[in-house]
Amino acid sequence: MLTIKRVPTLVSNYQEDVPEGGNVVGCGRKCLGKCCMPVSRLPLYAFKNDDNEPIENDIHTLPEEECQMSFLNNLMLGLWEEQMSQGLFRYDVTACETKVIPGRYGFIAQLNEGHHLKKRPTEFHIDKVLQPFDENKFNFTKVSQEEVLFRFELSTDHKSHYFSGMGVDAGISPSIVAINVSPIEYGHVLLIPRVLDCLPQRIDHDSFTIALLFARELADLFFRVGYNSLGAFATINHLHFQAYYLAVPFPAEKAPMRKILAGKGLGGAGVIVSKLLNYPVRGFAFEGGKGSTLHNLSDAVVNSCISLQNKNIPFNILIAQCGKKIFLFPQCYVEKQALGVVDQELLDTQVNPAVWEISGHMVLKRTKDYNDASEEYAWKLLSEVSLSEERFEEVKGYISEAANLQETEEDKSINPEKEIPDSPGPRVASHMPQDCLV
Repeated sequence: MLTIKRVPTLVSNYQEDVPEGGNVVGCGRKCLGKCCMPVSRLPLYAFKNDDNEPIENDIHTLPEEECQMSFLNNLMLGLWEEQMSQGLFRYDVTACETKVIPGRYGFIAQLNEGHHLKKRPTEFHIDKVLQPFDENKFNFTKVSQEEVLFRFELSTDHKSHYFSGMGVDAGISPSIVAINVSPIEYGHVLLIPRVLDCLPQRIDHDSFTIALLFARELADLFFRVGYNSLGAFATINHLHFQAYYLAVPFPAEKAPMRKILAGKGLGGAGVIVSKLLNYPVRGFAFEGGKGSTLHNLSDAVVNSCISLQNKNIPFNILIAQCGKKIFLFPQCYVEKQALGVVDQELLDTQVNPAVWEISGHMVLKRTKDYNDASEEYAWKLLSEVSLSEERFEEVKGYISEAANLQETEEDKSINPEKEIPDSPGPRVASHMPQDCLV
């Protein structure tokens, strides 16, 4: 049995731009509520916005051996570890046992009893994808300021900058990156767009573009960004994305795919949509084709998600390859639970199949389940999440219409039963310690 060992991959010394002035007066409280913003100076990472550049011209398409650890990646891991040393997490996730399950896909199993026992409970109806924000429930304006790592905002000069302390102007609702105090993995953070606007958990164009740009700026193939809709195991109805570091390919990234949709006209320029083959959860993979931009790719995904939201179809999103590939998984596990058709053995594990589980990282809550973890178990659980073939085809129609895509002739030369390569997903980059891997 192979075991994953985590090793910090950060450099503590970094350069920064130093702003002038910026004195801040707040009410002195430590939460992020509107009444006391700004409470102090918050670090600011200002990212460049070039989402209209062709994806094939992106610097992150360089061979992996030429990539260097990005400044944002280095910064975020350093700040995350600093918060860990200060005892701000509810448990030490680096002490959680993790292993790769033997089998064709290499599902990852983690024993994380703390995440089950100490995470916040769900405080909303789980059968509706769209629900209004409720300020009386827990939301991210109530997090401690110590949990916030930095603001993530658009630069004004098309270059990226970092400021160690910047005043938050009155009336501004900043996008922030905060630690997840109940982490699943090393470097687990939350990206919360326009935190003080109190947006409900629903996909919109501006916020999703921020998430893609966040993935791009991280510039690390082992940092993935995830999203859970309501009804697909989001636990807080306040718009947020998650991200963490895992130095192995997700099984979903290794699955064979077949192109099924492509852009037509200006609205879907160059965007390609494939379906996953021989994977337990039926899903879509969006990529930018020739001539497409990050903006084109974002629009195609967001328009698809808005259609699913309006039709009350729960879904999960995995942003991979530094924002160049987006997996969309419509799911029906909650519906099956309500109908009483899920195997009791699976229910007893209390595993909620959200984006990380669906992508192949199984977060288990009982020692017995961890010790007995097998590819057969992972396949059985995730198969319950998946839409039927008929329902999947119906959703494909919604996506085609919403994203202005047209069906393509399927490439029958792709054999879904073909042996999965060792790792068609990301390989370890040259700047990563080798013992970070399995």
